[in-house]
Amino acid sequence: MRTPNTLAWMTIAALTLAGCTTYRASPPVPANFAQGLLVGTNQMTLYTFDKDAAGSGKSVCNGPCATNWPPLLAEANAQPSGDFSLVTRDDGRKQWALKGRPLYFWAKDQKPGDATGDGFNQVWHAVRP
Repeated sequence: MRTPNTLAWMTIAALTLAGCTTYRASPPVPANFAQGLLVGTNQMTLYTFDKDAAGSGKSVCNGPCATNWPPLLAEANAQPSGDFSLVTRDDGRKQWALKGRPLYFWAKDQKPGDATGDGFNQVWHAVRP
């Protein structure tokens, strides 16, 4: 015959195991908002480019453009999460996008908090909430 103590421990163990099998860690997000701007994990400002069509699944900033505006690249096994999706670059690499808009850094920003590319040629914009 099981004692109340044994039954209690069995219940706790079963609930613990059930919790472990149903728990799924959400994928890490590639960027977050800090001081009113979207920043990468390096805390540098992220930008969008007006010539990228939202939801097109690709970036039109390649070659010399990507030298000045480095893309926020994703790992090969990255998975979309929330408003963050992935686009495929011309070279086959994956790039993060927010609400379908590819994300970029600006090569001339020197330190976290810089947003010197905001408004550049009226087509580059720092991402704000």
